[in-house]
Amino acid sequence: MLPVTWETIRVALHVLAATIWVGGQLTLAALVPAIRQVSPEATRVAARRFAAVAWGAYAVLAATGVWNVAAVWSGVAGTYRTTLVVKISVVVLSGVTALAHQRARGPAALAVFGALSALTALLAVFLGVLLG
Repeated sequence: MLPVTWETIRVALHVLAATIWVGGQLTLAALVPAIRQVSPEATRVAARRFAAVAWGAYAVLAATGVWNVAAVWSGVAGTYRTTLVVKISVVVLSGVTALAHQRARGPAALAVFGALSALTALLAVFLGVLLG
């Protein structure tokens, strides 16, 4: 068996948190139309319960992201570093738009901020894969 290192743990936690943050948003977006048919209150309850899990995952994602950057920052330059800075910015934007979505009151704001949150989360995943 291969050895388990701190790098393995760091990356595993980062991927797990990203799976919950991004996958959860996409799953909930797919389920909301069906949940809404049950009742508007059911939609709010589902959103609140997801938020409790999602924000915990976002915190783990941010913490392991900082840990990842600290592990590589001094050894990276050029386009890799630029891509890393863009990814960090996109992750922050994903959190900001998710918070705006959570606090939105009208259907238009919910739709816009929900879409922006999901798109920025997906872009962060793409940039993470690009960075390897």
